[in-house]
Parts: sequence; structure tokens; C-alpha cells
Amino acid sequence: MNAIAPTQTIGQRVDALDWPRIEHDLDQYGCAAVPQLLTPRECDALSALYPRDALYRSRIVMARHGFGRGEYKYFAYPLPPLVDGLRGSLYPHLVPVANRWNRAMGIDVRYPPEHTDFIRRCHDAGQLRPTPLILQYGEGDYNCLHQDLYGEHVFPLQVAVLLSEPGRDFTGGEFVMTEQRPRMQSRAEVVPLAKGDAVVFTVNSRPVQGTRGPYRVNLRHGVSRLRSGHRHTVGIIFHDAL
Repeated sequence: MNAIAPTQTIGQRVDALDWPRIEHDLDQYGCAAVPQLLTPRECDALSALYPRDALYRSRIVMARHGFGRGEYKYFAYPLPPLVDGLRGSLYPHLVPVANRWNRAMGIDVRYPPEHTDFIRRCHDAGQLRPTPLILQYGEGDYNCLHQDLYGEHVFPLQVAVLLSEPGRDFTGGEFVMTEQRPRMQSRAEVVPLAKGDAVVFTVNSRPVQGTRGPYRVNLRHGVSRLRSGHRHTVGIIFHDAL
């Protein structure tokens, strides 16, 4: 595994990722692990933002809504530079996958090459609220399986970055994804992550190649129960919310 060069910008770091492998894993499994997307220092800096309420537009306590246990906060605009940099630099690499998937599923929507143009589309439709967020879990907390939709305009891929160290900061708390194929039992995928690792994953549906051509499968994601400690994650969602 290559170490992160200290002089790289976040955009250069994202550009240098193994995108053919990421695209292959997305096509095969609906998700792809990305080692060392953020440095330990960057992870700690993002985790340290959690108590700073002025940075956020809302706080959600999961148990109040039946979402699980734990809580999360949605950032307000302007986003922190690192979060904004991740959102803007990851999106162009995921657009080819998103457009190819929509073609295969017979969906007419196509996504523009640049994230600013897609956000303009969201805002024109009234989806004005930013969706990048930080999630916080303690012992016994979990996140029920769900999809992050928020409005008519949905980008079909999103990214989560683990900001805490498994085995040191917490135990349990694995990223979990399930895939429901027609007339078949659900398939579960658990993605092991280290501090600074990311997972790119399907928001709602993706195509799977069958004997008679591609067909659509639905996916949900969540986090298993924390056995001990505390866990922070930053989520990069590319569409804004109503």
C-alpha cells in the first residue's frame, strides 16, 4: 500500500486512485473500498469538528426517528474545505459509472461532468440543503439499513470515510450493505475499513448482468452495532436535499 504524499492536494490524491479497480468492484459488488483516502491527521481534524454546532444545518438523533441509535449532523454551506474538496474531486470519476448504470437500467437521466453543474440542477429543483454529514456512534449504537435519497435528483453513488481506528477507538460497527435481487434472497456485503479508508457504494439501485441482459437490484446500507468505544464517519452525498 502506498503512503499518501504529504504535498498532494485532495484532488491530486483522488485522481491518483486506482479507478479501474474501483469501477470493477462497483460493477461486481455495488461497493468498492478505497484505502488511505484521508491521513490520520485529516481524520482527527474532521472528528474534532463534530461539537462545533455552527458548522451544521441540523442534528439528527437516530432513535427519535427509528433510524437506529447514534446521531449525525448535516453540514451547512459553505462546507469545510476538505469535505468540499472530496465532494468536488470524487464526483467526476464516478459520473461515467453513474451514466453507464442508468443506460443499462433504461433510466434516461444523465449526469453532467462537473459537480457544480449537478448541484445547480438540484438547486433549480428546490433541493437546496447540503447533505455531507458526520455520524457519531457510541457503545450499543447502530444504523438501520436505509437509502439516502432526499428528492427527485439523486446521484446513484456516495462515499463514506471512517475517521476512527477499529480495535483502538471502537469495536464492532462494521459497514454493511444488502442487495435484493428479484426472486432471490438478499445478499449481504461487509466492508472492513481502517482509519482514513473510504467505501464507495450504491445509493439505491444498480444493474446486474443476467442471462437475458441487465436487470435492476436494490441496495441498502447501514452500520452494525458498536461493541465498545466511539466511531466517527464522514459521509459524502453528491445530491442536495429538499
